[in-house]
Amino acid sequence: MNKRSDFLRKLLLHTFLIGVTISVLFPIVWMVSIAIDPRNIDKPLELTLIPSGASFESFRKVLFEPNPLLCTNPAVASTCMTFGKLLVNSLYVSFGTALFAVVLGASAAYAFSRFRFIGRQVGLLGFIALLMLPATATVTPLYVLLGQIRLGDEALRSTLLGLAIAYTSGTLPFAIWNLKGYFDTIPAELEEAALIDGASVTQAFFRIIVPLALPALAVTVLLGFMAGWTEFVMAWLFLEDPSRFTLAMALRSMQGQYTTPWSTFFALALLMSIPPVLLFFALQRYIVSGLTVGGVKG
Repeated sequence: MNKRSDFLRKLLLHTFLIGVTISVLFPIVWMVSIAIDPRNIDKPLELTLIPSGASFESFRKVLFEPNPLLCTNPAVASTCMTFGKLLVNSLYVSFGTALFAVVLGASAAYAFSRFRFIGRQVGLLGFIALLMLPATATVTPLYVLLGQIRLGDEALRSTLLGLAIAYTSGTLPFAIWNLKGYFDTIPAELEEAALIDGASVTQAFFRIIVPLALPALAVTVLLGFMAGWTEFVMAWLFLEDPSRFTLAMALRSMQGQYTTPWSTFFALALLMSIPPVLLFFALQRYIVSGLTVGGVKG
């Protein structure tokens, strides 16, 4: 009887997991099916795993042909943005956002976790208040503030660096709270031992805290990268030069008021999903690693 109930339990569990897997993979399969449909239809048809006359023409167009919707001078094809240029801009903004988020977030979170100072509680509550605000609530102040800062002959707002800073402002509140909670779980005795051995507070932070906090730092990097990789609303408001546009902006530009080239749209969407997936697998071992493995002996 026990063996039968155990078998039924495992059967139900595997059935549930298979159902979840199918539910997760179904949208991806549909995207691939439409992307390889050669008709470049305005409205997606019913799902067929392998459409009639399936080809990778849409991927070729996305990868090697200039985007006619994103041109500095529409009359000159050489001024139109290509996938490579858009990719470089997106990587610049995304990794810049991730770098700012992890550097500023880790240093601020360490201060809130280890030190007691005036305004500490107010500051933490202020970060929670920022998390409660919708992203559009901060667009206007960011637009004005970054517009007042000049980078050469132009406003910082209209540069990729300014866009990365704007994205960082939205990523930092969660990064600080997430990292602070992680730093709180690391025993303070490890730092105290390092201080007794002659290390400074900065050395203790980089040699003790940072190696033990790699899982939380990896999550911060991943979320910061995703924030810069997928956002396009703020980018459309800030950036004016098409040579600085990103892949997310290119994907949005394909969606027309009346018609949309769905096969090239989904081809670009699939190609855009590759870098975040690669980054996740690169950071996976840190994300799932233990809290303080190797921190103490015995």
